Amino acid sequence: MKLQSLGLGALGVCALLFGCSTATVVTLQDGTEYITKDYPKTRTQDGFYEFEDLSGRHVKVRPEDVATVKEED
Repeated sequence: MKLQSLGLGALGVCALLFGCSTATVVTLQDGTEYITKDYPKTRTQDGFYEFEDLSGRHVKVRPEDVATVKEED
């Protein structure tokens, strides 16, 4: 019984670690595309979109510059 509970607990932790990450494509009005590791933080306290692209670079853009934000296919 305990082994079964441990297995389910470990499975839940793995789902939390790997299931929350959603690659997203942020396309700007000028056609520039960024692929992010996770869904970007929208409308932060200062009004910008903030995210980290796949290369690890922190990006901050004005909302009016963003054309679309969608999950990567």
